[in-house]
Amino acid sequence: MHLQVIHETRYDYAPPVEVAQHMAYLQPRNSASQQLLRHTLQVEPRPAQETSALDVYGNRRTFISLQNPHAELCVVATSTVLTKHRAMPVSVVAWEQVRERFRYRADAVYDPAAEFVFASQHVPRHPEFAAYARPSFSAGASLFEGASDLMHRIHRDFTYESQSTQINTPALEAMAQRKGVCQDFAHIMLACLRSIGLAARYASGYLLTEPTPGTVRLVGSDASHAWVSVLLPDLPGGDRWCDFDPTNDRWGWGLPGEDYVLLAIGRDYADVSPIRGVIHGGANHQLTVAVTVTRLDAAKPAAPSLPLHSQSQVQGQGQSQSQNQNQSGAA
Repeated sequence: MHLQVIHETRYDYAPPVEVAQHMAYLQPRNSASQQLLRHTLQVEPRPAQETSALDVYGNRRTFISLQNPHAELCVVATSTVLTKHRAMPVSVVAWEQVRERFRYRADAVYDPAAEFVFASQHVPRHPEFAAYARPSFSAGASLFEGASDLMHRIHRDFTYESQSTQINTPALEAMAQRKGVCQDFAHIMLACLRSIGLAARYASGYLLTEPTPGTVRLVGSDASHAWVSVLLPDLPGGDRWCDFDPTNDRWGWGLPGEDYVLLAIGRDYADVSPIRGVIHGGANHQLTVAVTVTRLDAAKPAAPSLPLHSQSQVQGQGQSQSQNQNQSGAA
């Protein structure tokens, strides 16, 4: 599927910001399931410095430094990608076997995926998550079967409700209220898996959504999306991760579907937030985020069998920290 993504982030400041430094994760990844064809990043006002490099997880991040006063900041990322469906080979590895793989043993061979077993900023390990996960992981069940069942249960038990949580809502709180947005669903599933000793990582990106019959597609009405990748070590070809989207109850090898675009991977949202940074000045600000995902091929995609939800918590799409004299606060 040939897709174009336009992700626009705009900050309006009062009073103007004097200097600012931002880190942006806005360039889609290349993988066996996704080919990045073109990417541009436009920043206004023009930054004094703009550099790009890969982070520890292989994501492309861009450092932006603005050294002159500015009352607004606009960042527009335009990307075109080619995605494809890949039929996943059968995975039969038992979940207990994978859990044992990550138990500490002196002189054991280190698996880099071990980093995704531990707690992270937004994903704690807690007995409540383990208790919720346990019914999906019966003795001897394959990890794929257990992760699939857990995804189905979260999709069934939780209600997608925009504005029901904030970017910093704890996963335990979202779990208790049984509602949230895709970021919450991903964090909850991650916490469940890690709490029983399994490796799972956070995936951020986009999802193509089609307007309902009789309505006009609104430019900028889409938003970022989030899902979960689970390590299945018996998958071949060095691609050991299978993707699960509990918000939409969909899964796939490399992507939950060819209508998804993978932007970045990390331990949780804190690792891959689209834009974050530090500013001096700008005590008051307004954040506006607009995302448009468009299919460029001539063929019209088949209507999905399940409702599609994408992240509507736009306030969380760009998170900055403002510093003014001795005070700081999350933007």
